[in-house]
Amino acid sequence: MKLLLGQTLSFINDPFMVPPGEAALWERRGAVAVEDGVIKEVGAADALRATFREAEVVDHGEALILPGFIDAHVHYPQTAIIASWGKRLIDWLGSYTFPEEARFGDRGYAEEIAARYFDLALSHGTTTSVSYCTIHPESVEAYFTEARKRGLRAFGGKTCMDRNAPEDLRDTVQSAYDDSKRLLETWHGVDRLGYVITPRFAPTSTPEQLEALGTLWAEHPECLMQTHLSEQTEEIDWVMGLYPEAKDYTDIYDRFGLLGEGALMGHAIHLSARERARLKEAGARLIHCPTSNTSIGSGLFEMASLKAEGQRVGLATDTGGGSSFSMLRTMAAAYDVGQLHGSALHPAQLLWLATCGSADSIGMGDTIGRLARGFEADLVVLDLASTPGIAQRHARADDIWEAVFPTIMMGDDRAVTTTYVAGAAVPA
Repeated sequence: MKLLLGQTLSFINDPFMVPPGEAALWERRGAVAVEDGVIKEVGAADALRATFREAEVVDHGEALILPGFIDAHVHYPQTAIIASWGKRLIDWLGSYTFPEEARFGDRGYAEEIAARYFDLALSHGTTTSVSYCTIHPESVEAYFTEARKRGLRAFGGKTCMDRNAPEDLRDTVQSAYDDSKRLLETWHGVDRLGYVITPRFAPTSTPEQLEALGTLWAEHPECLMQTHLSEQTEEIDWVMGLYPEAKDYTDIYDRFGLLGEGALMGHAIHLSARERARLKEAGARLIHCPTSNTSIGSGLFEMASLKAEGQRVGLATDTGGGSSFSMLRTMAAAYDVGQLHGSALHPAQLLWLATCGSADSIGMGDTIGRLARGFEADLVVLDLASTPGIAQRHARADDIWEAVFPTIMMGDDRAVTTTYVAGAAVPA
């Protein structure tokens, strides 16, 4: 058993639903007891040291111990093209994404990028990722093999596209179903892995392919399903031209059985009132990707009003359309987007989105994302004075929220002193 000492912050409620200051318990000198990859207890350091006298003690001093960050929407194959210059979504896909993704039929290259992606994610304190792979089964095999080797909880799936993509990145209706089914049966539920049925988005799938993937999901409702929804206005125009019979973009997925509990709808920026009501009714989850939305000019996610109406929301980097591997940077961008919508997200709300909120969005809210007894011991330890600029602001903090906010806004991998996966420290 290990006893990790430091400041601890444990969420007990959703800070969008209760006053943010009442949503978490903070221990100035706290401790997390960990055994066999699971949190045994969280509390005051003195009390836990008295209870677990034989435990190995790891003292993180003034650092803050949090649940590991959960990135609910990434494209690991885009790792090497992150921070590519400008352009709108459709141009960006053609100029950068598709040429890079075409390389992932090479298992060796897929393995190289998967290892690089997880190195980078872990260095930033991200312990769970939900990734789109490419159309190539090799890309899925490489992703899951690398995650399993590291003992990670990870989700992913073969991206399916049978039109409006380069010839070397198209599958078919049948191969999309067959490959996805085989990969699902091979990987879903192995160790800490989960398969995600993955149509890229409506314009790159024919109605027949969407129907086939909806059938597969109906056959395997234990899996998640991920896709993109209403990211840019010209995308919506394109989609509606391809599906003129649909009421709106959301209705396309609904018609093919791709809307329901476990549906992860990336972006979800430009939604009508009807769509918002239907998404909530169906139990779909909305995944906010703020650095991506700003870097390619997609628009502003309406966090405050969506949460107020009861939508379930996760947070994500959207690597590599997003401009950072860091969930700290992503939280900062979510704060900026909120301000532009007239709602300043509280530090508690930002941290909740990156941990509990994302865990809930992927159906893992009772397993990861909280410092609580029985939860998996995926943790991140943050130095709240990691740079001179952050340190001088931190020194003037009057409470834990003022203390952590400079790290949210200005922090990066230098703030991450240790990342734990299933209770084991990740080698630096």
